[in-house]
Amino acid sequence: MVELSPSGTSTYRRLLHLSDPHLTTSGIDKDGVNASVSLQQMLNDVGHLLPVDAVIVSGDITDDGSIGGYRQALELVTGFAMAHGIPSVFSAGNHDQRQNFIEVLGSGHRGADGSDNGTAMPSTDERAAFSDLNGLRVITVDSLVPGHAHGHISKEQLAWLRNVLATLANSRTVLVLHHPPISVPRHPMRKMMLDNPDDLADVIAGTDVCAVISGHLHHQLAGSLAGIPVWVTPGIVTRIDTASPPTLIRGVLGAAATIIDLVDGSPIFRIIQARDPRSGEQVYLCDALSGEAVESEDITFEGAP
Repeated sequence: MVELSPSGTSTYRRLLHLSDPHLTTSGIDKDGVNASVSLQQMLNDVGHLLPVDAVIVSGDITDDGSIGGYRQALELVTGFAMAHGIPSVFSAGNHDQRQNFIEVLGSGHRGADGSDNGTAMPSTDERAAFSDLNGLRVITVDSLVPGHAHGHISKEQLAWLRNVLATLANSRTVLVLHHPPISVPRHPMRKMMLDNPDDLADVIAGTDVCAVISGHLHHQLAGSLAGIPVWVTPGIVTRIDTASPPTLIRGVLGAAATIIDLVDGSPIFRIIQARDPRSGEQVYLCDALSGEAVESEDITFEGAP
């Protein structure tokens, strides 16, 4: 934490927000991308933007839910954080497997020394937890619906979250989940968002939550929920080309992440992209509804010769 005024009333914090590394035991994801290398490249290229106060990963830690994938996350992300004396925070995504997540990452909140320092929601296998970052509270909720791409936050988690937020943090609160709690008409992945954003909005309205951050879409997106900024960070393993037709999803190489600057709890979001010489190279092209691979975009522009 860096004080911006002698009075100590104004604080500045910088967070590194990653998402969707899709790690595996071998390092290679189902699309043939070396997920470990993509993550290492991103962590290497963020070096000139240090120091940061925490690293936050908003889900799809693994591609296959494997123990080996979570161990890679612990080695690479938490190892990076420990080397810089900062905590690391993980939330669960639709590709994650709860029991393996818990076995390796515990609450998902790791201290600057790598130890588990989160307070987890009791008596459940859902990975909701919170920790304190020098007065800034970080809360993770679990939007994983096993076997499905969309997200949902259970009534039990919502009640737990309401209870946690009833006590103000010393500074403000950042809420982390995998599935974006916003609706985007005509978005090719609109059916894969959080399916009960109104329930979440009811819980966080009027609280000290200053930002809701998520991933899942593999591209950046901004919105709001209950008047609170919502930010979706791009993917690490692949990014989605948002210039593709709305009926198609095109994944490309080029890890990207977000630097979040919090000044008195007001968030500023800045995209950073790894300096990958293969950035933009197509990894997959599929139909947005069926998920089936297609060979080309096959577009004819009006007025084209």
